[in-house]
Amino acid sequence: MSNNYQVRYASGPEAVKKYDTDELRNEFLIQDLFKEDEIFWVYTHYDRFMVAGVIPVKESVSLETIHVLKSTYFLERRELGLINIGGPGVVSVDGTSYDIDNKEALYLGQGNKEVTFSSKSSDNPAMFYLNSTPAHKAFPNKKIGKEDVETIELGAPETANARTLRKYIVNSVVDVCQLQMGMTTIKTGSSWNTMPAHVHDRRMEVYFYFEVPEDQAVCHFMGEPTETRHIWMGNNEAVISPPWSIHSGSGTSSYSFIWGMAGENLDYGDMDVCKINELK
Repeated sequence: MSNNYQVRYASGPEAVKKYDTDELRNEFLIQDLFKEDEIFWVYTHYDRFMVAGVIPVKESVSLETIHVLKSTYFLERRELGLINIGGPGVVSVDGTSYDIDNKEALYLGQGNKEVTFSSKSSDNPAMFYLNSTPAHKAFPNKKIGKEDVETIELGAPETANARTLRKYIVNSVVDVCQLQMGMTTIKTGSSWNTMPAHVHDRRMEVYFYFEVPEDQAVCHFMGEPTETRHIWMGNNEAVISPPWSIHSGSGTSSYSFIWGMAGENLDYGDMDVCKINELK
C-alpha cells in the first residue's frame, strides 16, 4: 500500500472569497505531477476525484492502492482514465497489454487488480496523466486511439478562442460510471479556452495544462461568476475546479489542456453559461 498521496478538502464559495494568492494556490493548484518511476496522487474531496502523473523510465511502475482508499487494490471500487502526453508506452492490465502512443487514451473499469505502466524507450518515455473516480459498476476496459475520439471545432479567431476539442473518455465513446476526459488545443493566434465560461453544479472538473512553452504561462480563472479569481499556471500543472466555479483560461501562447470531470451527470452539454459581459 502506497503512502504517496495528498488530500485536498473541499472549500465553499464564501470561504474562497477571502483567500489570498497563496491560499488559492495551496487549495486548487496541483504542481509537480510527474515523477520518474513513481505515482503521486492528489485526492480531492470534490466528488472524490483523484489526479496523478507517472513517467516510467528505468522500470515498470505498478498501480498501488493508497491508505485513504481503504481498499485491497486501487480499482476495487474505482474506475481510471489516462492519456499519454509523452513517448510510446504500454499499460498492462491483468495480463493484457495495451500500446498507448502519444495522445491516445485508456479507460480501465472497476475490478482490475494488476496494472503496470512502462515506456517503450527510456530515451523517449511515456507520460501518463491519470484521473480516477469512484465506480458503482464494472465496465469493460477500452483503448481510445486518435481515430476513436469525437472532434469538435469551437470558437473563432475574432474572439481569440479558436480551438479543437477532442472527447476521449465520454459515454458516447466508452461506457463509464462517471469519469469523463478529453483534450482541448488552442489554435495559434488564439488564447482563450472555455469562453463563454460556464458552471455545472452537477459535477466538478480538473484542468491539466500542457504544451505550454517554458517561458510562457496560462492564467486560469475560477470562482463564482460575480466573484472571479485567477491562478497563474505553468506547463504540466493542474487546477481543481469546484462545481460552483467557472473554469476558463487565457494563455500567453498557444497551449493544450486535458479536462477531467466527475459527478452525477454524464451529459457533456450540462452547463449553465455565463454571459461574458456579466463576469466580475
